[in-house]
Amino acid sequence: MPTISSFDWEKGSWTSDTTASHSNKATVKVCIAGDWAPIRVFKDIMETRPESVYGDLLPILRAADLSIVNLESPLSDRGEPAIKSGSVLKGEQRCIKALTAVPFDMVTLANNHVFDYGVDAFQDTMDVLGHHHIQWTGAGMSIEEACTPLVIDVNDNIIAIVNFSEGEDLRSAGKGPGVMGWDLPRVEDTVKALRQQADFIIVICHCGIEYIPFPPPYVASTFKQMARAGADIVIGHHPHVPQGIQFYNDIPICYSLGNFVFYQPVDLLYRKSGYLVSLGLNKGSLVSLELIPYQICDIGLSLVKEPELLAFWNKFKEISLPLHDDKKLDEAWHGFLHYYGINGFFNEIAMITEKIEMEPRKGAAMFRNRLTTLQHYHHWKDFMTHLMEGTLESSPQWPRTLIEEWLTCKTDDYRIKG
Repeated sequence: MPTISSFDWEKGSWTSDTTASHSNKATVKVCIAGDWAPIRVFKDIMETRPESVYGDLLPILRAADLSIVNLESPLSDRGEPAIKSGSVLKGEQRCIKALTAVPFDMVTLANNHVFDYGVDAFQDTMDVLGHHHIQWTGAGMSIEEACTPLVIDVNDNIIAIVNFSEGEDLRSAGKGPGVMGWDLPRVEDTVKALRQQADFIIVICHCGIEYIPFPPPYVASTFKQMARAGADIVIGHHPHVPQGIQFYNDIPICYSLGNFVFYQPVDLLYRKSGYLVSLGLNKGSLVSLELIPYQICDIGLSLVKEPELLAFWNKFKEISLPLHDDKKLDEAWHGFLHYYGINGFFNEIAMITEKIEMEPRKGAAMFRNRLTTLQHYHHWKDFMTHLMEGTLESSPQWPRTLIEEWLTCKTDDYRIKG
């Protein structure tokens, strides 16, 4: 199994010593991608020439026996935008052609946007996915449907996908429709039960703090919990920037894949960078792991090539190695809280207060989300604790340097900072 010492940091890959003994026919390729939404400047491209948005990643996606992507918006021609804390996203049903152009075999739905236009638009999304034979997991019209994993037979490899999220804006399924939320005992029990029937278990989670290079400790703890429960790989998205890889008890954990086909109108390098996860499986055993970085441009995606590629891997190693040391991970989190600082807290409170004055319902949604979503709870709780203890400004310099780079580095300066 892959370890920190056996992973090739110059190529972003690992290959089992026994791979040569497996025939190509016996090896199943699984490709996992991050956030996908037909929005902003990508909307027209995805509707009119959908294949082109994937650029030179398309052959890689098409070579997979199983391709998975996070559908980060409803696909519907109706509905009213929800009152919620963040942006509200939607693609029309005709945007399904940008999924079928690959085609993607399945989508994950446990995220903070799939209910942005209400229950009817969500039902339309499930209908159009079903009509085009794209399977899904992670959300549903009931908690039972939302938490049901997807189990697929791919060339005699039984692969199970478990998908959950933080359930932002109180979107977790309860008595009615919603996403599979942060019910860790239930998710853990699901993984353990699947261990009896699945050859390979993929856990995919939508969570964490946006735009920073490290996961918060609560995310790292949860992902390791899933590995202990029996997951063979754990994948994260939602931060909209790439985060590193950890090998926990030989289980790969990728904390954030970054944006995929998800355009943000900024000129910030790491919001315009991401990576695919490509797995080689043989009879349920992981025989290869490859991370495939790409950049996001106004016309679509393109693979990262030299000399930027080597610089990407150098930076990726720099954000990955601290994940293998709990003390370093705590330092990274402390560094973020220090960087955020008292001014960051004041600015955030002022922004919410102004929004409540100008748009009371939107402002209320923003403040409620700060009180009810784990990422904000841990952020403010740990920030206040350091402030009370007088330790807020005692973090080491190294995480603050990386955090500032992730938040401010522009693509105009250089593609990948070496």
